[in-house]
Amino acid sequence: MESRPAPRVRQQPRVRPAFSVRPAFSIRPKARVRREHPEPPVRPERPERPERPVRPERPVRPERRLPDPAVRRHRRALQLCFGIPGFALATWVTRTPDVRDRLDASTAEMGLVLFGMSIGSMLGILVAGALVARFSTRPVVITGMALVLASSGTTALGAARSSAPLVAFGLLLIGAGMGLSEVASNVDGADVERAYGRPVLPALHGCYSLGTLLGAALGAGGAAIGLPVPWHLAAVLLLTSALFVLALPGLRPGLGRATVDPAAPAPAGRRPALDPRLLMIGGVVFAMTLAEGAATDWLPLLMVDGHDMPASLGSLVYAGFAAAMAAGRFAGGPAVARFGRPVMLGSGALLTAIGIALVSFADSPTAAGCAVLLWGLGTSLGFPLALSAAGESGPDTTARITFTSRIGYVALLAGPPSLGFLGDHRGLRTAMLPVLLLTLAAATLSPATGPRPTPTPTPTPTRTPAPAPDEA
Repeated sequence: MESRPAPRVRQQPRVRPAFSVRPAFSIRPKARVRREHPEPPVRPERPERPERPVRPERPVRPERRLPDPAVRRHRRALQLCFGIPGFALATWVTRTPDVRDRLDASTAEMGLVLFGMSIGSMLGILVAGALVARFSTRPVVITGMALVLASSGTTALGAARSSAPLVAFGLLLIGAGMGLSEVASNVDGADVERAYGRPVLPALHGCYSLGTLLGAALGAGGAAIGLPVPWHLAAVLLLTSALFVLALPGLRPGLGRATVDPAAPAPAGRRPALDPRLLMIGGVVFAMTLAEGAATDWLPLLMVDGHDMPASLGSLVYAGFAAAMAAGRFAGGPAVARFGRPVMLGSGALLTAIGIALVSFADSPTAAGCAVLLWGLGTSLGFPLALSAAGESGPDTTARITFTSRIGYVALLAGPPSLGFLGDHRGLRTAMLPVLLLTLAAATLSPATGPRPTPTPTPTPTRTPAPAPDEA
């Protein structure tokens, strides 16, 4: 059955109305006017930040390793060996008026008795270097300390018997013992300093100042309670002997001995007395030791006669000087490690000069008493640092330390009497002016105490050979 197509439907024509009604308003939305926004200002391009420099990595601080236990025991033994002579000497100094009364000696006779210490010191310092080079430091330290201990017993016996020659002999023993032990102990101290890798000698000399303080305090106490001089010195003998027995096992053998074959030729280099750098170090030692000796011998009298202080206050001012020296020596090691020897020696010499200038020119006793602290603090590091520099200035450490120590002892023994002669004619305040000038000179010589410069090898020029002539 076939499918038929659907019939087409005719569409009616669209009739347009006769009229059209338009609304009063158009409901067609207005076309939005596109507003053109102004273009934003062009920001200037930021300059590229420079790359931060790469910080170098901090070097790892090596651990502070302690040296060998034998070196540490040696250091503790040296602390006692430095403190015992200071204790014994200060005890004697504080009881000098009582000894003079027991001897019934005049001022001139007492001066002859005290001269025994100067003779002993010169003898000890002259032979100490040769003895150390031959036998090493340990036997020399033991001999020197034995003489120091024997001096206490000898002076006690001389005071008990009212014998001036016996007291003078006792002072000769303590002078010789201190001369021997100080040179050998300084050689040992330089060796310990190298083992530790930092300054040690100032603290060792601080033990001497500490012993001086303790001896002066106990001596003043014994004099205040009326303790007889023989019993006082005998007690000091027992105490110092016990301390030395404790120090004896820690002293290491074999240090400082000369190992050069006598038949071998002498090593190259200047002798100590001909080395200009060592002579400049010796000048520093002379000035700073003279400043220390001038204060030790004349400071109480300078305060009493020059500034009208009572005798008790003058002794107290000297105690302040000794305390400032001890504090400077104990606290000086870290400062030296940070700023170096030349800076500390130069600033110490200038500080000493300021203190001496105030003591000499200031009319106020209070200002003069405070200036003594500057004097002691500035002088404290002079001798130990100069000895350390002398030991590093050349190959023969023992000979150089001995040579420098002799210069210091000459200043310590000959300088104060010369100042006393000048003070007898011009006054003690005027007599300190040469010391002031010498400390200023020491400040200018302090760069010589720096580390020894290492010679840099000079490259040998290479000569290029001339070209060979062309063969014909």
